[in-house]
Amino acid sequence: MDAADRLAALVDTLAGEPDVALPDPTAPRRFGSRALKVDGAAFAMVVRGALVLKLPEDRVAALLADGRGGPFGGRGRPYREWVALADGEPATDLPLAREALAFARTRRDALS
Repeated sequence: MDAADRLAALVDTLAGEPDVALPDPTAPRRFGSRALKVDGAAFAMVVRGALVLKLPEDRVAALLADGRGGPFGGRGRPYREWVALADGEPATDLPLAREALAFARTRRDALS
C-alpha cells in the first residue's frame, strides 16, 4: 500500500474526530496544504512517497532509533517533531496518527 492510500485510510478513520479538517485536494500545493489538520495545524500528510506525522520530539527520536521512521525536513535539516514513515499499513499507522492528533491538540490547548 502506498503512502497516499495509507493517508486515505487515516482520513476515512479520523474524519469524524472533533476539529479534524480533511485534506483539500484542490488546495494549492504548499507545506501542509493537503494534510489532515486540527485547528489549522497539520499532523499527517504525504510527502515524497512517505506518510509524515507530527509527533513529540522524543517519540520521533524513538521511531528513528528503532528504524520504524526516517527523518523529515527541508533544506538539509530534519525537523525535530516530524517523522517520515516509508513503510506501513493502516493497522500500524493508525495508532501513530492518533498520537499525532493528540499531540497537535495539546499544542493547540497550550496556545489557548
